[in-house]
Amino acid sequence: MTGTGTKGRKRAAWTLVALAPICAEMTFGALPLSMIWLLPLLVPMYGAGVLLIREAVRRTGGSWPSLLVLALVYELAEDGIGLQALTSPTLYHAAEWGPRVFGLNTTYWESQIGYHAVFSVMIPIMLADLLHPAHRDRPYLRRGGLVGVGVVALLGVAMLRVLIPPVMDPGYQAPLPALAAFAVAGAVLSVLALKVLPGRTPAPPAGASAPKPAVVGLLAALATAAFLGLLIPIVPAFGGRGWWAVVAMILAAAVAVAAVVLLHRWSGAGWTDTHRVWLAGGALVSHTLFGAAVMATTTFDRVGLVGCAVLMALLLALLGRRVEGRLVPSG
Repeated sequence: MTGTGTKGRKRAAWTLVALAPICAEMTFGALPLSMIWLLPLLVPMYGAGVLLIREAVRRTGGSWPSLLVLALVYELAEDGIGLQALTSPTLYHAAEWGPRVFGLNTTYWESQIGYHAVFSVMIPIMLADLLHPAHRDRPYLRRGGLVGVGVVALLGVAMLRVLIPPVMDPGYQAPLPALAAFAVAGAVLSVLALKVLPGRTPAPPAGASAPKPAVVGLLAALATAAFLGLLIPIVPAFGGRGWWAVVAMILAAAVAVAAVVLLHRWSGAGWTDTHRVWLAGGALVSHTLFGAAVMATTTFDRVGLVGCAVLMALLLALLGRRVEGRLVPSG
């Protein structure tokens, strides 16, 4: 937990850059632990991309609604333009997860919107703020640094396009109208997040109070397991394009909306950094155990992910103790 000053801001920025790919990829098994040496290749897209989102929101006075909208822009850039997974009929078997509408893999898209919003954007930013509380409400970077991070994030999208689809989805090229639509949607959503939403976040309902932190952590774990379990197939052909895939999408959306509503309701009276630690911990441990059960393909990766879940729980417990120490008056 660093103090004020230039060095503190730089440490906070590098913390976020490191946390984003770790939370999103390594601890979920999307990048197998046996291939962990590839993790640095994800830093330009994940680390720089999420840092860019945070800096843009902090500079425009936005809050969590702006972060959520920019998380959707992030997802369009990664899966729509970089990986081309939103339209590919073969990559990740995504076309078999549920209905394809106008050439889009809708079930896969919904799963990735929720996943990236939480584990690529919101949780890394939350943890960086908890680790560097002196810089929570201020930008980490100067203007030149912001421009540099934006360039690196764009290069990260290009790296995904050049390195992954030619190997995992050879010969496929996303339709130009789809790519144009993703780019236009990203631009419109960026304006919404940075020009329209700042200053318009509704206040929590009067009289609402947060439950105990452990309850928040448990509900976060259950919501994570439910959302991922409804949308990510245990076997590639799970659900097909039948009615169950549509029902699962509706139920998963209901889980996500309920979680957002509850968190907004609780964010008023009694909401503390201890609640934030439990919130992040419940979601992270749950998604790592889900990855061990569903994503891992070898015993090494499965055991490694379980070990990651245990290590995360211990580290978050230490963070929780430090956070509680900050809340206790000195002397």
